[in-house]
Amino acid sequence: MLNVQYVTDTKGKPLYVQVPVKEYEKLLADAEELADITAYKKAKKKAGKVVPFDEAFREIEAYHREQAS
Repeated sequence: MLNVQYVTDTKGKPLYVQVPVKEYEKLLADAEELADITAYKKAKKKAGKVVPFDEAFREIEAYHREQAS
């Protein structure tokens, strides 16, 4: 379970969540891994198309930059 603190407005409505840095970093790493899995599954659906390693790497890097924006 995450150790979080909620920041609320004057009516008690949650506005933000504070997460310890280590837990935040783990969440980021997990999200990146899930993005890689999603990209892999998407690539597997394109039957018969072979992509050279360098091109695949560039596409994955571009995907991660896009997700970070």
